[in-house]
Amino acid sequence: MKLTPVMERYILHWGEMGARWGVNRSIAQIHALLFLSPRPLTAEDISDTLTIARSNVSTSLKELQGFNLVTVTHVMGDRRDHFEAEKDVWQIALTIIEQRKQREIDPTMGTLAQCVAEAKADPSTARDVTERMQAVLSFVENSTLWYEQVKTLPTPVLTKLVRLGAKVARLVMIRKRE
Repeated sequence: MKLTPVMERYILHWGEMGARWGVNRSIAQIHALLFLSPRPLTAEDISDTLTIARSNVSTSLKELQGFNLVTVTHVMGDRRDHFEAEKDVWQIALTIIEQRKQREIDPTMGTLAQCVAEAKADPSTARDVTERMQAVLSFVENSTLWYEQVKTLPTPVLTKLVRLGAKVARLVMIRKRE
């Protein structure tokens, strides 16, 4: 695949952002390439285009598949695996959020719940400490509840909701006064 200068800049920047978000730079660059690509690419295509070692490409593709960000597809007449990324930005975002929730938020919520329960049962833990732990747990639970509701919305509705921003708060305040 031939990259234009702006495509190269996009891919390089996505790799930098991935590194800042705790994702290996190569993984993020491969995802960016597959996102921009108009057709599925083989591991060899990816390796040649990004000048990344073939073994690194294979490992990165497995990681991306594990995150449900890349799928394997087959092309008629070609026995090799071809890879493609989701093109819908909202679906990508929701997939990333879901994966992070499963790997980070859910275990944290379990630990927080245990800590709160133990703190409530432990007379040596100050009540204000227990209340602060409970506040964090409630925040995480409410955020998770919000996400579970929002992820089922159709993309056009989700887009409108995000664009409404603070207007939603005004609507809630108006209804609260009624």
